[in-house]
Amino acid sequence: MAEAIWARLSAHHRATAGRPIADLFAEDPGRAADFAAESEGLLLDYSKTAIDARALHLLAGLAEAAGVAGRREAMFAGAPINATEGRAVLHTALRNLDGSVHVNGVDVMDGVRATLARLEGFALDVRAGRLRAPGGPVSDVVAIGIGGSDLGPAMATAALAPYHDGPRLHFVSNVDGAHLADTLRPLDPRRTFVIVASKTFTTVETMTNAVSARDWLAAAVERPGEQFAAVSSALDRTRAFGLDPARVFGFEDWVGGRYSLWGPIGLPLMVAISPARFRAFLAGGAAMDAHFRAAPFTENLPLLLALVGIWHRQVAGHATRAVLPYDQRLARLPAYLQQLEMESNGKRVAIDGTDLLRPSGPVVWGEPGTNGQHAFMQLVHQGTEVVPCEFLLAARGHEPGLAHHHRLLAANCLAQSEALMRGRSLAEARALMAARGLAGAELERQARHRVFPGNRPSVTILYPQLTPFVLGQIIALYEHRVFVEGTILGLNSFDQWGVELGKELAGSLLPVLEGREHGRGRDGSTARLAARIRALGDAAADTEGAG
Repeated sequence: MAEAIWARLSAHHRATAGRPIADLFAEDPGRAADFAAESEGLLLDYSKTAIDARALHLLAGLAEAAGVAGRREAMFAGAPINATEGRAVLHTALRNLDGSVHVNGVDVMDGVRATLARLEGFALDVRAGRLRAPGGPVSDVVAIGIGGSDLGPAMATAALAPYHDGPRLHFVSNVDGAHLADTLRPLDPRRTFVIVASKTFTTVETMTNAVSARDWLAAAVERPGEQFAAVSSALDRTRAFGLDPARVFGFEDWVGGRYSLWGPIGLPLMVAISPARFRAFLAGGAAMDAHFRAAPFTENLPLLLALVGIWHRQVAGHATRAVLPYDQRLARLPAYLQQLEMESNGKRVAIDGTDLLRPSGPVVWGEPGTNGQHAFMQLVHQGTEVVPCEFLLAARGHEPGLAHHHRLLAANCLAQSEALMRGRSLAEARALMAARGLAGAELERQARHRVFPGNRPSVTILYPQLTPFVLGQIIALYEHRVFVEGTILGLNSFDQWGVELGKELAGSLLPVLEGREHGRGRDGSTARLAARIRALGDAAADTEGAG
């Protein structure tokens, strides 16, 4: 059944590919309302896409044929839908704090609530100055992690900057020593606290940074281990590192890294904005969960956003997706969604191990507006590839004294989506050049440079203001979008075997770079590059020694 629907979708796309999106509005005066949906103030407008009633009907049929509804309920119920690892997928349990959820016959919610209470107690102690550093109340918190242990809290902490009333937060993820050094340089080690996030407490990049941060503290304080907390389930390793078990917060294997912001991984955010506001963030995610489970498909934001994504990537063949928050504090959202979407659905085989029959997830990228308008939007408007865009915009900002800035920001956001759809024809460009006094061949040449093909799709997500609740809605919206797309494509969105091979090879290359092993057996390029790095490093060391 599903393959027949895919075939009908492809045929419909071919039949309507040349139809201007703008014509859909002329044919249906109610299109803006009909191809939009809202949940608790969060509005999804997908009317500026080529999706019409027929396409939407077929896309909904795909979701039905893939069993999205049943798999959705299985996820919320704690079934092991992560089939390659035999695990439940229950990040939703971290924000839905009422009721019970059973995994292998055990209700996990008592543990979730107990951990949340411990996190809140720790955060309150730091914020109130009850947990002190040798130099006094904690002034700065350095959060060390990588991937899902960093991108989520770093993104959310920046997004909710207007709500910061705790210590200053800093995030270190890259094993490049420059990241740690530049972060620590302006800080006072006698008033700094470090939170290390690694479930196994073995992540190479994170533990390398953690050891160096401990060395930095040890140069200034007598007991550096007392200025650490950890988000980890490896109590033996955290104890060996010198951490008090009371300051170690674990989470279960049914929470994947890129879905873990809602629990202990969100501790830096809680310290920054307060436990009460963190609960408002959880409430926003829970509200989107309830909407996702209850709303019919024509009103269901995660389902509709996923169907738009399927139309653009798998049906229309657009290989990338631009996420463009017209909200400076969401500057890290595109990077966060890169991991969420590309690590989840960047697969080549279905759950049963057979090759996928069509492309998997798109390349996700983006930057905040209006900066992107002065960088890559040239290609989006006039390049040879169509890039579907997703705009995010708040109706109001947090700076009432700069309201005119926000009006200009909003005008630019709406103008970009309108321009992408409408474009500018050659006839319009010729008229524009004629009005400037050009004629003949020069008019024609200049006009052609000013043609915009138009008919380029976009989605707009509009919300009242970027609050903790709204941020929770947005993140949960995208999480469920990934789930629906993965389910329709028949893949497992909750494993990430693609990150393993590079890690393994890096571990085997380290002895080569340290001079303890030869590079024999490596390909010629890798062996030569490793030898060159060693030679240049040795030469630099000799120069420094001579100096």
